[in-house]
Amino acid sequence: MWRRVSARLKRQRWSVVAMVLVLAWLAASLPVEPLDLVIGLVLFVLALALAPDSVEALHRGPDAAEVAARSFEETLFRVGETVGLPWVIVDERGTVRQVNALAARQFAKLELGVPVSLSLRNPVLVSAIDNCRRTGASQTVEMQQAVPTLMFFRVHVAPLAPLLADMPTTHKWMVITFADVTEQRRIDAMRADFIANASHELRTPLTSVIGFIETLRGPAARDAKAREKFLGIMATQSGRMSRLIDDLLSLSRIESRQHLTPSGTVDLRGLLDEVSESLAPQAAEAGVTISCHLPPSAVVISGDRTELHEVFENLMENALKYGGDGGSIEVSLKPAATGSGYAYAITVTDHGPGIPAEHVPRLTERFYRVDAESSRKKKGTGLGLAIVKHIVNRHRGLMTIRSELGKGTSVEVLLPA
Repeated sequence: MWRRVSARLKRQRWSVVAMVLVLAWLAASLPVEPLDLVIGLVLFVLALALAPDSVEALHRGPDAAEVAARSFEETLFRVGETVGLPWVIVDERGTVRQVNALAARQFAKLELGVPVSLSLRNPVLVSAIDNCRRTGASQTVEMQQAVPTLMFFRVHVAPLAPLLADMPTTHKWMVITFADVTEQRRIDAMRADFIANASHELRTPLTSVIGFIETLRGPAARDAKAREKFLGIMATQSGRMSRLIDDLLSLSRIESRQHLTPSGTVDLRGLLDEVSESLAPQAAEAGVTISCHLPPSAVVISGDRTELHEVFENLMENALKYGGDGGSIEVSLKPAATGSGYAYAITVTDHGPGIPAEHVPRLTERFYRVDAESSRKKKGTGLGLAIVKHIVNRHRGLMTIRSELGKGTSVEVLLPA
């Protein structure tokens, strides 16, 4: 105890000196007995020595633990700002204590000093925080946010106790991180839709073929005329399945190399000329002319010749199938507009019936068709433009589709040099 009193008096020594000076001034100025002055000084020193710790703390300011805690919080916030994820720190009551800039932007309703349950109002998140507080174990959940757009987050709630073990005021605090998995969920949904659509597209012709096989084995076994008819239908349906499988394999191959920039070289002029000539018999049969407006000399760029052949063949075939009613198709190759960031623009234009505006943004989706029945009759798989889009993306290009009802459709492909 005496050691503590001595330490306290040492800390308050300047207060004692000040009191002595005041008493000396009083003795010189007023008729005060010396004994009274001595008694006053003794009482003052005893008050300093025996005052409760809380009173001393009021004069002394924050103690070392408080300063350390505040310093740690500031350090924690600065370090947290370097983390590339939105995060929030809440206390044991779920009240928001700290928010980094990313979280503040993502969740505008978050406020310091307000319970996170009132700010975000997400039962899944609130339950995870409660479980973490009760058990002391980290929790990982997935939550949705519908405003302003539907987003998905993988949320991790973890106690800060391992970091703040020596700080009793914050030993039940928790840190919440939010990882945006919206794109991953979108891809998962697309994959599920793709599998469902592919299964449906294959099941329809396969069911037809199986049905005719059973018929040929039974009632039509000895009917030559029926057998010939059914075999023809089976051949058509088998061809449809074959084309679909080829397109699926092509799409899979292209997607697997999407991140690799093509390393070969291609003469665009020669390639467009070659594709248009290969489709000339098909165009003549449909009564359509293909007019090519190409430069007089070669136009060489970096690219995969086989893949770009598939792009232009798909676009010209689509123009023949769905826009051939206009009687002509124009194919052009010219320098891209200045400032576009691309070197050349290839455009395939038809003068057919055109496409309703609401369908245009979805034309590159897998298995999307404006008229499914018409597409099947024209031997379309619903994957052509999806393949084109992926090839153009791999070449770091851009595809734009423009269409107007009654006037036709134009597809422009921009490619770098």
